[in-house]
Amino acid sequence: MISTNDLRTGVTIEIDGVVWSVVEFQHVKPGKGAAFVRTKLRNLSTGAVQERTFSAGERLNRARVENKEMQYLYSTGDFYTFMDNQTYEQMDLTAEQLGEGLKYLVENLNINVQTYEGTVIGVEMPNSVELTVTICEPGIRGDTASGGNKPATVETGLNVRVPFFINQGDKIRVDTRTGEYLGRV
Repeated sequence: MISTNDLRTGVTIEIDGVVWSVVEFQHVKPGKGAAFVRTKLRNLSTGAVQERTFSAGERLNRARVENKEMQYLYSTGDFYTFMDNQTYEQMDLTAEQLGEGLKYLVENLNINVQTYEGTVIGVEMPNSVELTVTICEPGIRGDTASGGNKPATVETGLNVRVPFFINQGDKIRVDTRTGEYLGRV
């Protein structure tokens, strides 16, 4: 059990059998009435964010979420196989469990898999990944002066806007949170 006075960003709690992570919290002590805690909680299984208010001192169940670093090995049909870096055990995840991270998944990529009571509730991708450009129009001399960008497709099928000097076969770094080009590798 954890008191609402001990809530901090990143703490995981269980409410009605659902695991939530604290995104924001604010302790409020009004001039009149009892103190309370205003929070923003993220549902770890769906990703939905909800605002919720608790009275000060209320007790909540703390959820013990395990983070395992796992390496992506290969895909077979609808399943994506990962290996635990410590025990070398393999685990299959579905596209629904990977969510948006599927756009950035390349072989040998290390990700954090979040489990609660043996069930996978989410994955956390690294902040950036290195991907190879597979389809890209060649830059025309003089285009770089305008400072614009052009569309490119990377090895995972993701479309990214890149500067004119990027060519097919180049390795680029892409931000997994926004899907934006960060730089050439």
